[in-house]
Amino acid sequence: MELDIQIVIVLAILVATVIMMVFEIFRIDVVAIITMLALGWSGVLTPDEMLKGFSSNAVISMLAVMILGYGVTTTGVMERFSEAVLKKVGNDKNKIIGFLGLSVGTLSAFMQNIGAAALFLPGTLDISRKTKIPATQLIMPLGFAAILGGSLTMVGSGHLILINDLLKNASLEPYALFAVTPVGAVLLIAGIVYFFLLGNYILPKEGKGAKKKSAQEKLIETLRLPNNLWYFSIQEGSSLIGKTTESSGIWKDFRLNLIALADGEAVVYAPWRETVFAQGQIIALLGSENEAKKLAEIYGLQEIFQPGIFNRLTKPDESGFAEVIVGTGSELIGQTLRDFAFRRKFALEPLILFNNGEEIKGDFSDHRFRKGDTLIVYGLWDNIRSLKSHTDFVLATPIEAEPKNQSKAIPALASFAFGIVLTFLGVPIALAFLTGAMTMILSRVITIQQAYDAIDWKVVFLLAGLIPLGIAMQKSGAAYFLAQYVMQLIEGQSVLVLLIAITVLSTVFSLFMSNVGAVVVLAPLVIGMAEIAGLDPRPLVLLAAVGVSNSFLLPTHQVNALMISAGGYQNKDYIKAGSGLTLIFVVLTVTVFYLFYI
Repeated sequence: MELDIQIVIVLAILVATVIMMVFEIFRIDVVAIITMLALGWSGVLTPDEMLKGFSSNAVISMLAVMILGYGVTTTGVMERFSEAVLKKVGNDKNKIIGFLGLSVGTLSAFMQNIGAAALFLPGTLDISRKTKIPATQLIMPLGFAAILGGSLTMVGSGHLILINDLLKNASLEPYALFAVTPVGAVLLIAGIVYFFLLGNYILPKEGKGAKKKSAQEKLIETLRLPNNLWYFSIQEGSSLIGKTTESSGIWKDFRLNLIALADGEAVVYAPWRETVFAQGQIIALLGSENEAKKLAEIYGLQEIFQPGIFNRLTKPDESGFAEVIVGTGSELIGQTLRDFAFRRKFALEPLILFNNGEEIKGDFSDHRFRKGDTLIVYGLWDNIRSLKSHTDFVLATPIEAEPKNQSKAIPALASFAFGIVLTFLGVPIALAFLTGAMTMILSRVITIQQAYDAIDWKVVFLLAGLIPLGIAMQKSGAAYFLAQYVMQLIEGQSVLVLLIAITVLSTVFSLFMSNVGAVVVLAPLVIGMAEIAGLDPRPLVLLAAVGVSNSFLLPTHQVNALMISAGGYQNKDYIKAGSGLTLIFVVLTVTVFYLFYI
């Protein structure tokens, strides 16, 4: 085989790219840009070919699913999904991974992997927040399951659809829809079990992106704010009945704060001081456990664990703490909280007052405010946002949670579903998902500016920078050279060696080439080798197509690229978790094909 200079250049750039990724010499998107530029400056690719990644189906699809996922998230739909999941499987991490893995894997059998992963990602992040399970422990298993699920049917991924066309072109019989299901099912189950058994050891406890504390976490930590809510129902005969919030001594005697009160289906947040307690009401208190239990014992209250009516108080994106400064010219200056009716106006509970550097807790209702006094309040973000437009106060805490527009839930889901349906109808995935994203913008689910903000440009440049490497491998003949060289090495070897070689070669190609491109290169070589070995070429071509789904070692697959920022992962996290699954994939795939397909 003649070794062309361009093949040498491309292989050298490939090796350099792998080294930079594995040893994390630069950030992964920087590595991708360096690779893209190297291919352009070396003359292997023309400037147009070098920049082709930015207009590729993969990148446009990625942009579109980011916008679609953001749009669905802003409606609060995925919160209801996460609540349903937790109600079904509880807070057990393995049960959550199993349920999500089977769900996204099954969905991936009939739609593009990236679409299935994008649909489940917002809900998975919400589950992480609710259960306090690090997102790093859930997101990678979700992404891997989406990739594995693509091998459950012949329409689960583009490269499996393609091989039927390639078989027809070679005058070979195409495969039926569920021909690949046995090996796909084995791989999906093995992937889920893999994380059941080894998840605690191979998944990072905390993502790189998760190390940065939110403004809310910093405020809680700095001021040592109580972060536990206690719920009690007022029983018949309770001595609290007939008392008001103020006369009960909740603030003064117990140093507790009444965050909300439920009377039937009605919820009052930060009840004012003259609210009268009655039998059957449920109260939500913020403060120490000892004081809460003491209050309950004295007044004969019954503890309730997380009543559904107070769900908004348990969601970080619905409620939290805020620092509020009394501004110059505020009407509150010279008045007390009692005079100003702070709770009645804003439905927010004041927890701490800072006056001339002094920290005051408990009941400071009679304190006369001066300019610069600072309140720490707790309540719904919707109510805290109202302070931003109020000239009496300066809101010092950034509101990181965006308001949920539940009225747009149906248009958001319809837009996402529209994009998915278009892919079923044969529309290219990039065109289908971008159309769905534009539908979401036109239906006013989100604005065009929000769509731009939803795009993670690190992921865009990662994909756009590496796609030219796959183009160069095909254009220069480097991919064909490697495949041909491997095939020559194994010529005359046993069938088992042939299966292993095809699977390993497919795996290597999948990391730096598009799956479709890898199959296009491998299929004719595999057919030729099968004829030389006197074997039916159909199962070997199918093996190559399944093998290019073995993309777990690096975040170069579209699904992994989507997950890397959400989980705060680094390259080494994929190498650590993906290496074991890559090996399992090879062993199981070769075994199933050897026993049932050959």
